[in-house]
Amino acid sequence: MTQYREILRMHSRGISQRSIEKALQCSRHTIHNVINRAQELEMKWPPPDDWTEDRLAELLFPAKKQATGCVAPDPEKIHREMKKAGVTLTLLWSEYCEECRSSARKPLMYTQFCEHYRRYFQKTKASMHLPHKPGEQAEVDWAGQPAYLTDPDTGEQISVSLFVAALSYSQCGYAEAFLTQNKESWLLAHVRLFQYFGGVPRIIVPDNLKTGVTRTDWQNPEIQKDYQDLANHYDTVILPARVRRPKDKSNVEGAVGHFETWILAAIRHLKFFTLEELNDEILEKLEAYNHRTFQKKEGSRHDLFLEEKEYLLPLPKTPYELATWKVATVQFNYHIAVDGMFYSVPFEYIKQKLSVKVTQHTIFVFSGQTRICTHQRLLGRSGQYRTETGHMPLNHQKYLEWDADRFLNWAGQIGPCTRSVVAAILDRHKVRQQGYRSCMGLLKLAEKSSARRLELSCQRALSFSPAPSYKTVQTILKTDQDNLTQSADSGTENADIHAYTRGAKHYGGNHHE
Repeated sequence: MTQYREILRMHSRGISQRSIEKALQCSRHTIHNVINRAQELEMKWPPPDDWTEDRLAELLFPAKKQATGCVAPDPEKIHREMKKAGVTLTLLWSEYCEECRSSARKPLMYTQFCEHYRRYFQKTKASMHLPHKPGEQAEVDWAGQPAYLTDPDTGEQISVSLFVAALSYSQCGYAEAFLTQNKESWLLAHVRLFQYFGGVPRIIVPDNLKTGVTRTDWQNPEIQKDYQDLANHYDTVILPARVRRPKDKSNVEGAVGHFETWILAAIRHLKFFTLEELNDEILEKLEAYNHRTFQKKEGSRHDLFLEEKEYLLPLPKTPYELATWKVATVQFNYHIAVDGMFYSVPFEYIKQKLSVKVTQHTIFVFSGQTRICTHQRLLGRSGQYRTETGHMPLNHQKYLEWDADRFLNWAGQIGPCTRSVVAAILDRHKVRQQGYRSCMGLLKLAEKSSARRLELSCQRALSFSPAPSYKTVQTILKTDQDNLTQSADSGTENADIHAYTRGAKHYGGNHHE
């Protein structure tokens, strides 16, 4: 299905149709038609959120009809098949005709079929210089040669990896050492790369490494989830280079060779005991490299970068945060548990499994590919709740109308001891709303027994502790201990002091003569 929304988004960012074609794997003809049609309808980006792909397709092409012309063959597929033993153009043309007839399309004649392939074959033997626009593209990779740290205790040499990047227009480079080539290092390297340049190129061209590309397929590559998330955060596009095609990222390949000479070889006699010391020295050599004048043209990489910088996309307000992904089930109280904390989601998702993206400061909750809510991450003691009113059912939202003063006034109507217990329950919680349920349960005890009995029970509970709990008062009522308080008030405390003393007869004992 054509990704109309993504085509319009990338076009609004100034990305060329050729680059959109590579990123979305759809024909340039389709891209051209979508852009022209959107301009005719005066569509503005972004469209309304409720416009789905089907809605956009209906608006852009309401009367789209199946083309009746001949279908051109895929010359790349023909070229791959021709490399196999026994395969001829005649055989491939026969298969092409069968495919067209099975889909009710009109095939080309054999001579035209061969002409398409001949033109393609001639082009594959040629190479050309592809000019790059300022701010359009950056190429990234790991250097093949490592740098080294020295263990201060043993003197052992510890190899570290060098991340390398270069802007395609100015060839201005960036380098930084990392202990490993894992996903966290790869993502953090991009964050610092954008900070170093003070902007974001529209396209990032990496190699097909596993930390960045999940599936290495030129027609339909699958970008690693966190890497794609970083690209979305910086509003850039990732276009992996073809496998074993170094010309696709020739600038960074050249930068790797230069950095191995002007940085790694230049510091080979120095010893570094920490990664910070090494990166400080690398940054110093990097600045010298970028300011070094070109051999065959005027100026330096830094001079060209000053022209290119204004064309880079602006940095977002906050840098990308490294994230971990979890799966959480929505509980009956419409909250999910993440690292011992609880966050609300719309109550319609109760008992569903949701994807949770956890960053240093924020919690993002997704249902499929749709983000349904965002929370600021809770820190500190476990068991804290963060609840949004809009996530609650209507009857639960009414519960929020209660406040501490209303509970205290209600308790004061029963008696001063009841009011003291309610105040103690509210003060026990850091957030008073957490004590509302206990207060409601306590005051409802007056309906089950009586207001007088509840007041006496609270009075007795306060004699045990200055901050009794709801359970304490409930237990006093269940065991009729409030009667002891009443007897004490009437001056009969001595008569009841041994009310719970049991004799030998109660335990089945016998009288001895």
